[in-house]
Amino acid sequence: MTGLHNRPTAAELVAAVAEFLETEVRDGTSGSISFHARVAANVLRTVERELLDDTAAKPETALLDLGFPDEAELAAAIRRGEFDDRGPELVPVLRTLVLHKLAVSHPGYEQE
Repeated sequence: MTGLHNRPTAAELVAAVAEFLETEVRDGTSGSISFHARVAANVLRTVERELLDDTAAKPETALLDLGFPDEAELAAAIRRGEFDDRGPELVPVLRTLVLHKLAVSHPGYEQE
């Protein structure tokens, strides 16, 4: 699905701006401007990966299977001690959540 307005998609727009920052802005500047352009491009690449992520339902499914609608509710339950004796049930869900976040923020991490 390409969204409400078809093309370009949000991911394509984000990628285009990231490309502009990575090439035109960084090549045409130096010092802190070049550094901040690189940081901004990295942020946009993370957003692009998140927009293109087709496994987005997997973390939500893991949370729902455990009985929680979102990570905030799970975190609250952990703080309340609800999982003190249910670690084996909790660990796979936490692993799924962390691996999903890493796949978006640091692609290729699972191969390192």
